[in-house]
Amino acid sequence: MSSIKMRPPVAAAKDDRSFWLQSIDADASTVPLRGTQECDVAIVGGGYAGLWTALRIKEQAPETRITILEADFCGSGASGRNGGQVHTWFAEIDLLRDLVGDDDALMLCRATADAIEELKSLQDSRIIDMDLRLDGWFWTASSTAQEGAWSKAYDLCRALGEDHFRTLDRTDILQRTGSDVSYAGIVEDKAGTVQPAKLAIGLRQLALSKGVVIHEHTPVAEIMPGQPTRLRTGQGVLSANKVVLAANAWLSAIPELQPYLYVVSSQVIATAPAGDILDEIGWVDGASICDAQHHVLYYQRTPSGRVIFGRGTGGISYQNHIDSSFNRSGDNGFDNIREMHRVYPQLKNVAVQYDWSGPIDCTAQHLPVFGHLRNHPNIFYAVGFNGTGIAQTPVAGRIMASLVLERDDKWSRCGLVGIDRRTKLPPEPLRYVGAKIVRRAIRRKNDAEIINQKPDWITRFLASMAP
Repeated sequence: MSSIKMRPPVAAAKDDRSFWLQSIDADASTVPLRGTQECDVAIVGGGYAGLWTALRIKEQAPETRITILEADFCGSGASGRNGGQVHTWFAEIDLLRDLVGDDDALMLCRATADAIEELKSLQDSRIIDMDLRLDGWFWTASSTAQEGAWSKAYDLCRALGEDHFRTLDRTDILQRTGSDVSYAGIVEDKAGTVQPAKLAIGLRQLALSKGVVIHEHTPVAEIMPGQPTRLRTGQGVLSANKVVLAANAWLSAIPELQPYLYVVSSQVIATAPAGDILDEIGWVDGASICDAQHHVLYYQRTPSGRVIFGRGTGGISYQNHIDSSFNRSGDNGFDNIREMHRVYPQLKNVAVQYDWSGPIDCTAQHLPVFGHLRNHPNIFYAVGFNGTGIAQTPVAGRIMASLVLERDDKWSRCGLVGIDRRTKLPPEPLRYVGAKIVRRAIRRKNDAEIINQKPDWITRFLASMAP
C-alpha cells in the first residue's frame, strides 16, 4: 500500500508572525514526538479544526486516546493569523443551500450561532481569555457595484423564517465605525471580534486538560496507511487506528484532494495604537467590519486601539506550492495601507507596525469539505475553510467527531461530507496561468468600481471566471 508524502512545512520566522501571535509571545509548550508511540486517533494539525475535533471526540468518548501532531506550534497557522472576525454561516446561507439544501443549510447556520454562544461561555467562565467582543458584524457597501451583495443571504434568511440581519444606512454605519466611506449594509448583532491567537492557545490548554496528547514542532513527513496507520516524523513514528488530517492549505499536496483545492494568500496589517483618534471619530467597540468588493476588506479595532486591516488578495502559486514568500506580503502591506487610508483617512499619520500574510485553503464553492480518503476509510480530512473558521470550526469538530466515532447522525450525514459533489479545478499549468489572469482582472475591476467607474468588458468577463 503506497504511502502519502506530506509537504515540508514552512514556518514563519518570529518577525513574520502575526501581531496576534507576537503580542502574546506565542510558541510551543509541548515537546516533539520522539520514538515510537501509539494512540486511537491521531490528528495532523494543531489549529482550530484539529483542536476542536479532539475536544468533540473527548466530549463523546472520553476514553479515546488522542494525539495531535503540529508542525510548528498550535495556532501558528491560519488560526493565529486571521482577521479575528466572528460571524455565523448565515452570511453564506445561499451558498450552503445551493450545495446541501434548505434543511442542512439551516442546521449548519444555527450550529454556528450556537458555537458563538459556546465561545462566549468559554470566555465568561474564564476557561479561555480570547478578548471576545460581540458588538456585531457589519457587511457593507462602499461603491454602487457593492450594493446589495448581501441580498441573497438576507432574503433567504427571511424566507426561511430567520430574522438574522438588520439593514443599515449611512448614519448607522458612521456612528458605529467612524467611517463615512461605506453607506449601506446589514449587521449581524450576535457576532464580532476575537483575539484569534489567544483562542488557539486557549484551545490547546483546554485539550491538554482533557487528556489530549500534543506534540508541537513535529511535522509529519509520511503517512503509511493501514490498520493501524503509521505517521513518520523527524524523530519518531506514531501508530493510530484512525487519522484526522486538519492541516489546512498543506493538505493541497494530497493527490486526492488537490483537484478540489486552491491555495491563496491573505494579507493583514496592524497599526500602532491610535485609540485617541478612533475615539474621536466614534469607533469605540469591537464590531467586525467587511466591505463587499471581490477581494473583501475586513477590519476591526482592538481593545488597545490598534486597527487590524486585512484583505483577501488571492495571491497564488504553481501547483499550490507554499514557500516562505507566503509569510510576508510582497508589497510591505502597501495595498492594505492604501485601502485603510481610503476608508480611514484619519489614520494616514499612524504607523503600521505589523504586516503579515499566509496561505489559506479554498474550494470552488467557498465552503469546507469533510470525509475520508477514497481507499483509506480510517484517514479523514477537514479542509477548505476559505478563511472563515472561528465560529465554523466548532461545528467542523462535531462533523469530524461523528465521522471518526462512526456515528450515524445529522453531522455525519450532513451535505458538507463527501467531496464528489464539489467542483474540480483545472489542471496545471492552466490553473496557475488562469488564476494569475483572473486575479489581475479582479484587481482592475475592484479599483474601477471603488470609484464608481465601470470596468471594460474584458476585465468584467475575466473577473467573472473566478471560483
